[in-house]
Amino acid sequence: MASCVSSLCFCALWVAVMSGLGVRCDDTASLSGAYAPGDIIIGILGSVHSKVKDLQDRVRPDKYTCIDFDLIPFVQSLAVIYTIEEINDSGFLPGIRLGYLMCDPCVYGTKALQCVEHMLAINKTLAVFADNSNFTSPVKVFMGERYSELSIPVAKLLSLYMIPQVILISCTSSSPALSDKLRYASFFRVIPSDVYQTKALAKLMAYFNWDWVGVVSIDDDYGKPALENFLLDSKKEHICVDFQELLPNYLGFINIEQRITEVANRIRSSTAKVVLLILRPELVEMLFQELIKTNTTRIWIASDAWSMARLVMKMKNINKVGEIFGFTFITSNIPGFEDYLQHLTISSGEKNDFIKEYKQIRFNCSSDQQSEHTSPIACNITDPQEANDDYLLHAVHLTKAYSQRVAVYAIAHAIKKILQCNDTACSGNTNFMPWQVKSAHYLFITAKINKCNNKVKAGIFLIKNDKVEVDEHKIPWTNSTSRCSKPCPLGTQKNISSISCCYTCTNCSEGYYSNETGFWSLPGSRECQKWSIWFLEWSAAYSIVVMIGTVIGALLLMFSFIFYILHREKPIIKGILVISCLMKFGLMVSFGGVILFLGSPNIHVCRAQQTMYGLGFTLCVSCILVKALHIFLELMSSNPTKQRELRKFDKPFVIIGILTAIQALICIFWMVFDPVNIEEKQSKTQLLTLNRLCTQGSMYGFGAMHVYIALLAVVCFGLAFKGRDDETDPIVFSMLIHLFAWLCFIPVFITQYESRPIVQISGIMVSNYGVIFCHFAPKWFKILSEKTLETEKTPVAPLTNDSDSGVISNFTSGSRESTHSLSRSRFSIAESEPSNWDISSLHLSEVSIASFRRRRQRSWRSKSLRPRSRK
Repeated sequence: MASCVSSLCFCALWVAVMSGLGVRCDDTASLSGAYAPGDIIIGILGSVHSKVKDLQDRVRPDKYTCIDFDLIPFVQSLAVIYTIEEINDSGFLPGIRLGYLMCDPCVYGTKALQCVEHMLAINKTLAVFADNSNFTSPVKVFMGERYSELSIPVAKLLSLYMIPQVILISCTSSSPALSDKLRYASFFRVIPSDVYQTKALAKLMAYFNWDWVGVVSIDDDYGKPALENFLLDSKKEHICVDFQELLPNYLGFINIEQRITEVANRIRSSTAKVVLLILRPELVEMLFQELIKTNTTRIWIASDAWSMARLVMKMKNINKVGEIFGFTFITSNIPGFEDYLQHLTISSGEKNDFIKEYKQIRFNCSSDQQSEHTSPIACNITDPQEANDDYLLHAVHLTKAYSQRVAVYAIAHAIKKILQCNDTACSGNTNFMPWQVKSAHYLFITAKINKCNNKVKAGIFLIKNDKVEVDEHKIPWTNSTSRCSKPCPLGTQKNISSISCCYTCTNCSEGYYSNETGFWSLPGSRECQKWSIWFLEWSAAYSIVVMIGTVIGALLLMFSFIFYILHREKPIIKGILVISCLMKFGLMVSFGGVILFLGSPNIHVCRAQQTMYGLGFTLCVSCILVKALHIFLELMSSNPTKQRELRKFDKPFVIIGILTAIQALICIFWMVFDPVNIEEKQSKTQLLTLNRLCTQGSMYGFGAMHVYIALLAVVCFGLAFKGRDDETDPIVFSMLIHLFAWLCFIPVFITQYESRPIVQISGIMVSNYGVIFCHFAPKWFKILSEKTLETEKTPVAPLTNDSDSGVISNFTSGSRESTHSLSRSRFSIAESEPSNWDISSLHLSEVSIASFRRRRQRSWRSKSLRPRSRK
């Protein structure tokens, strides 16, 4: 019973809080370092201190004591507070005041969870429910933490309640693991993931030809994924890693100084002149202090965690460590923030122990509390809490706090949407569910490279195209090298080791010599021979045959075009003139693509040769398909009414346009996402020869283009074969020639790499000539033979019907009206009434009279055999 009463009391108290009675957690005072009341509370997790005192000796769950005040997160937390006050004063949320509650995790994950637990607690208790849909707390959203090591456990806890956690700054909460929305459903950030940073680092090294590097990373959830991604990216850029070293993430680690010494010795002993440091600024400082003792100089690549850290850049003798490159995110100044830092005060009703501690450090005259941050006029100040100066403006890069401003405004915009605010008021309920807040991320998508000693902007990395752009004139030492092996001098040869970047140079054997690159010698040779580059030269025998075949094909197409124009009034030509011209144009483009296979290829020629054939031959086959479809629809039924219905689908130019456009889209996607390229491979059949050929990418685009043409050819063949007669023979045979040609060439194309251009040229030529001789040539001979017969004929009666030849010489006006008249010739498509020709609606004219009569006779015979029904 007691437990039931207790539960009822707790539920009543929780309902009271939900009702807005203002019940708050009292014991947050012992954990929160800063607080300001408001209608909506934003939780701030900021590690103003970088260590927990005596953590290695901790055996009881006592209260944590934090040490080592850190100015960077302190200023960043002030940027959050300043932006919140700015929003409140500006009326951005009319009638609504934002408050904040800040807790210091001291760069320790367990303490970060303790901070979150107390911020979410109501009346000193964190409620546990099976369904958290109605869970609420004064804190609606969390800002922080700066390190991935702390962000990950906090994100896991907050995901239980779907309370958003917005990561503020670039420092180390850029771990790619945090992008997993299945594991961290409510996690957001305003900086890019480390996936992009490691790409930029690898591309920077490749730009300066640094192929031999060392890596030192931190042993936490920021350093491990960053190292893994860098190793993958460096491999793509052909960069080899000489050594990989890990440093503990916790600064209070017992043997950390010994570990720093070991890593420093490893760097000294390595031949790598470039070292990547994926570390926190404090660890970089300790490492550089050790290296400065022996004047060890290297080229240092800084991750975004310390590339702008003044803690490192203001070190004594920092110039002795060598040049430093680094990546940081493009930022800006916060308007009015400098003035705010010079007049730090704590308003009535607010709390900020961090400002008090900073002023105690800065303006305290006590000798036992003085540090490097102590003001030289500290002993002249009566009350440290009333003093101010401009020290923070010079001690910290204020631009690093800009992302805090972006994050706060992102939250404010989300709250404004939830509360349905306008210019004068907010009508929504301020006691909304935390999971309703959603904010944007990846606002900054570029990073700049800095020569950190004097902060010179020397280039930029653009995420959208994965490209590093460097202003070389701003970097006077770009000739610095870091290679595993030096180039081999004359008279020596390379012996590649197990590491791709490393090799040894050995003297040439007796009878061999090397005096310049690009030469090689075979066993038993008396002299060196230069590597030859093979491609289809214009003067080669095969190239000459191809050019002759292409010229003949082009001349035949031109002849056919002129011939069709001259005989355009012939029934065999009249109905198909436009379609035939489109076919000829497609074949001409296809022949043009063949010429581009000859000569030394470049990337533009490789693209053009494929797309010209693909689009040209697709246009030709589309025209043939229109013919086949028209004949198929005409022969589907002898019923004129049904034929008129079927003709609705007979839209030749629409079909041609759509089918060709589909192939154009295939080619565009191919060239964009899987582009062709140039490749040089050693010949398997010719010694000392490199084959310079166009590649087809991963073959998906190439295959899709040819499969699409083959599909159209199969459809043409099927439609023509279904209604097979004399007029469909050209379609059947031309498509069979195309399909059989490519079926024969495909095995050779796959297995014979060196013969691929020849195979493709042969396939294109056979397909083109198949269309010419099946579709155009028969009409030439038909018209020419008819002319010969006309000259030898004697005059005949007005109406002559030659049933053997299937040709109607003349029609009377009565026969036109009463008969489904068909102008008959073997290989043509013409309108039923030539005098009223409509190019948009092609009608059957190639069916011979004999064939037509046979169908009629079969139809009449079938009707006469049907049993008559009795009345």
